[in-house]
Amino acid sequence: MDEPHGVGIVGLGVISAQYLATLGTHPGVRIAATADLDAARAADVAARFPGCRALSVEELVSDPAVDTVLNLTIPAAHADIALAGLAHGKNVYGEKPLAATFDQARGVLAQAASGWVGCAPDTVLGAGIQTARAVVDAGEIGRPVAAVATWVSPGHEAWHPHPDFYYRRGGGPLLDMGPYYLTSLFHLLGPVARVSGASSRPKELRRIATGPRAGEQIPVEIDTHITGILEHAGGAISTVTFSFDAAGTDAAPIEVHGETGSLSLPDPNYFDGQVRLRPSGDEDWTPIGVRAGYEGAGRGIGLLDFVAGGRRADGAIALHVLEIMTCLMDSAREGRRIELTTTAERPPLVPLTPAAQWQAG
Repeated sequence: MDEPHGVGIVGLGVISAQYLATLGTHPGVRIAATADLDAARAADVAARFPGCRALSVEELVSDPAVDTVLNLTIPAAHADIALAGLAHGKNVYGEKPLAATFDQARGVLAQAASGWVGCAPDTVLGAGIQTARAVVDAGEIGRPVAAVATWVSPGHEAWHPHPDFYYRRGGGPLLDMGPYYLTSLFHLLGPVARVSGASSRPKELRRIATGPRAGEQIPVEIDTHITGILEHAGGAISTVTFSFDAAGTDAAPIEVHGETGSLSLPDPNYFDGQVRLRPSGDEDWTPIGVRAGYEGAGRGIGLLDFVAGGRRADGAIALHVLEIMTCLMDSAREGRRIELTTTAERPPLVPLTPAAQWQAG
């Protein structure tokens, strides 16, 4: 029997709990090492897994027991950790975005020689988005012609005690939530050829509503309402909106419109959810049963898919999505339509895989 795939985790913040829930007991992988700025936290997590050791980052990326570095650090550190892992011949799988900037992300992929680079979001591999893709691929809405993606909120200062990052360079609703929606649109409609964007900044200050800093005002350094038009290489056109300046919406998270019907999709920040179909001429939406995807999946399923040879959360997709977001912001600032320089191959549909099946390896 093959040895389990060794995983070394760098960064043990809040999101790590979801990855550990998926990976910690899976027979195909072994948590071999942990590293964190808080050495005590790394030691506490390592103690939960037999044979796992708490190491420094330098020790972890060179450790022979580590096959893949799982990078759960803050975005500003993504490129450095990924490059260190690749330099030691490791595979790298990380949280989104692939790097803090498009140029850094392109540099990471340029160093991926013998190893592979994977990146979240892997929510797109769940039953929700994959079932919708199965419907599109089967031609049940005809040739896709358009899609609409919408995510809005009044701003994270309403609930987050330290929301400063979201309003500085590298933050904002597009970079925060865009990867879930844009990666889903990529899986549904393929790569994007060019984009046009517009944006605004209605407020120069935001007031923190909760926690020890409640009432404090923080400066807004980035645009907080972004809209865009994505022209897919296959001919479909997507319209997207991401905002920290709206109370709420009744819009479906994603809708896909074809020549003979429309699809309504669930929240792509989650793995499951109801897909609904409305053929042309019908007045009602019809729920679609689960047809594809990893059922009951959690964060980390993209890494398991990689280990199994699927490579559906490929770094090339993450790079393409990061360029889409970067170019949308550039377009909004410069007032011009921008051609993209990257593309990526649409991965195969995930066959319907019950939780008991993928959890068993």
